[in-house]
Amino acid sequence: MTASPETTTADRPQTTPATAATTAEPSCRSRRRRGRGRVLAVVVLLLVAAGGAAYAWSLLSPPPPPAWRTATAAVGTVERTVTAVGSLQPKNYVDVGAQVSGQLRALHVEIGDKVEEGQLLAEIDARVYTARVEANRAQIKDLEAQRAMQQAQLELAEAQYRRNERLFRSNAASQDALDISRTDAAVARARIASLQAQLEQARSNLEADEANLSYTRIYAPMAGTVVSQEAVAGQTLNTNQSAPVIMRIAELDTMTLKAQVAEADIVRLSPGMVLEFSTLGMADRRWSSSVRQIRPTPQIVNDVVLYDVLADVPNPDMVLMTDMTAQVFFIEGRESDVVTVPLAALQGGGRDDGAPSVRVLKGDGSVETRAVTVGLRTRTEAAIRDGLAAGETVIVGEQAPARRTGSPGANAAPGMGPRP
Repeated sequence: MTASPETTTADRPQTTPATAATTAEPSCRSRRRRGRGRVLAVVVLLLVAAGGAAYAWSLLSPPPPPAWRTATAAVGTVERTVTAVGSLQPKNYVDVGAQVSGQLRALHVEIGDKVEEGQLLAEIDARVYTARVEANRAQIKDLEAQRAMQQAQLELAEAQYRRNERLFRSNAASQDALDISRTDAAVARARIASLQAQLEQARSNLEADEANLSYTRIYAPMAGTVVSQEAVAGQTLNTNQSAPVIMRIAELDTMTLKAQVAEADIVRLSPGMVLEFSTLGMADRRWSSSVRQIRPTPQIVNDVVLYDVLADVPNPDMVLMTDMTAQVFFIEGRESDVVTVPLAALQGGGRDDGAPSVRVLKGDGSVETRAVTVGLRTRTEAAIRDGLAAGETVIVGEQAPARRTGSPGANAAPGMGPRP
């Protein structure tokens, strides 16, 4: 039995437009994803290839020429010194004090006054010492009167003794009368000797009291300037406990510099060595002197052993004052008007007995190694006596080149570093 066409058409499944669209959409999306993946892979391969090429070029390319650190040779002065800190004091000074106790009645000078030797400076109340002097003088007069009286008695006793001696020889006087007269004369002489000793003692006391009386008037023992004053008028001075200082007189025409030098440097100094120093208030001015004395006894300050070094400095303009702080330079050696270069420029001879050289940078960029004669050295510079002219450029070192790394990411293009 033959089926009719209508029946055949009805039996086949029918594809509607909506169903066809649904089937084609997944296929298009898959093709687009595959296309984007291929493009991204190509881009990544290109970037990796570029980074590898840059890294290979950096390894194979020659290093850049060195960058030199240079200095210009100049004419100057090279000094090798020992530095220290010191202070200034007058070379000659005297502390004027009181030799007797009492109230300071008057002061005739002030700080800063210039005085002459023998000038009256101060007075102490002298009434007690005046009374003692007068009492001693009265005692001396009394002893002199007693000695005169005793002298008269001695003359009488000696006359009686001589008379009794004549009478005894003529049997007109007894032995007892002769002995008594002899004893009276001897006693009179002994009394005179005692009075003479008392007189000498009284005169000695008088001299001491007169000296104490004179000490109540205090005179300048030397010419100079009053630099300090420790007492004021009306103050009571007691010499029994200590010698009270009233003032200090100093000669400011010559000052003494006392520098404290560490034990590591003291062996480099010697008497007569030239030194220079400046003060805090006048740092641009330098004074010159020479070492007068190195004291052998050290001072220990905070476990540091320091030795005192003394030098005298003329001070005609009176600019240097007491207790000024000084920066001191002891000059071991000095070369003036010589070509100087930094010590780092020397090569081959690190010691005075070596054969040093310097590298000279020419105008065309070439480098010449040149032997030189080196003079005095310091920690920072050296004097060149021969082989180098002022104005030439010397090499003192090489600047460090930029550091290379073996990681491709270090030389890759921006954005090609390792991913975080």
